[in-house]
Amino acid sequence: MMHDPAGLLHRHGVQVTAQRLAVLAAVSDRPHGTADDVAKIVRAEIGAISRQAVYNTLGVLADKGLIRRIQPAGSPARYEDRVGDNHHHLICRTCGRMVDVDCAVGAAPCLTAAADSGFEIDEAEVIYWGHCPTCLAEPPVPAED
Repeated sequence: MMHDPAGLLHRHGVQVTAQRLAVLAAVSDRPHGTADDVAKIVRAEIGAISRQAVYNTLGVLADKGLIRRIQPAGSPARYEDRVGDNHHHLICRTCGRMVDVDCAVGAAPCLTAAADSGFEIDEAEVIYWGHCPTCLAEPPVPAED
């Protein structure tokens, strides 16, 4: 967790509220959590908060670059506070577990596009899909006839 979350919000021009501080703390405490995960943590911390307030706060924090929104195919958006280093992710196809993977080569954007079509590329996102060690160790479930 960051040392001065209120100062961080203030420096990025975000009004400091209990809800925003709680959402920021929840994302920090549970990297790769969904908005629903964040809402549960925030409700346990400060009490009532609407789902829309959580989504709005996550949107503001992501827009300001304080958190990162990750949207893997077929999965709800997930959020983390590890920003600015252009790291990537591993996702288990069985249980959905997500872990960070540092860039394979060099500094951001880590990858070079074959053709940039005139874009100034500042980020590349890679998601590696597979099966985590825990799921690999589980015996396969027999198919029902």
